[in-house]
Amino acid sequence: MQLISWNVNGLRACVTKGFLDFFKTIDADIFCLQEIKLQEGQIELDLPGYHQYFNYAQKKGYSGTAIFSKKEALSVDYGIGIPQHDTEGRVITLEFDSFYMVTVYTPNAQSELARIDYRMEWEQDFRKYLMKLDENKPVILCGDLNVAHQPIDLKNPKANEGNAGYSPQEREQFSKLLDAGFIDTYRYFYPDKEGSYSWWSYRFRARQNNAGWRIDYFVVSKRLKDYLADATIYSETLGSDHCPVGLEINLK
Repeated sequence: MQLISWNVNGLRACVTKGFLDFFKTIDADIFCLQEIKLQEGQIELDLPGYHQYFNYAQKKGYSGTAIFSKKEALSVDYGIGIPQHDTEGRVITLEFDSFYMVTVYTPNAQSELARIDYRMEWEQDFRKYLMKLDENKPVILCGDLNVAHQPIDLKNPKANEGNAGYSPQEREQFSKLLDAGFIDTYRYFYPDKEGSYSWWSYRFRARQNNAGWRIDYFVVSKRLKDYLADATIYSETLGSDHCPVGLEINLK
């Protein structure tokens, strides 16, 4: 199976910048989106052969997620069942025969960590949600997790120490997720590969200089380890300030 995740930073804008070309070329089995920034009825995508699932934020033009899947899900859940977390369209869970597919757009801690307390609540509740799913079937999680886990995961770790996305608190929460029985698939295949980023600021020619961050992930239950085939970052694909990331896994 070929799986793709992409924070499109506005799906309508991304469609004008080549989204459909990439979508058709990659021909993924499951294609997950974050930060779609639209409401129901604001876009119609002609994607023959795909079932489309959208979770919209209540706030217009904000957040939101989507999954396009060739196979119809056995069940679909929008959010994680906690009202304070479920107004921003951040999570979709599809159940299939042998696994759960979860896409997430993790809340940003914001400048000067203004939202860090909420982010910590989110992290704990979302991890519990994933662990509960994992008791039933293995989990494939993808999305913009808004954290660079280790110094290797961003260009300028020292300059960003303590900033949103690279604070000790956020990094620790990601470590706790891995310790709870999950694998960062890209680092599973490429533990020492430097310069592998999925997001670049629009400022300071960051993308041209590859001054980026790896904050988009595929994370899977450890018991799926033997089914993993490869992980990819499509850094040459434009259309957003993020690029797509991918996972090949031998599941049906």
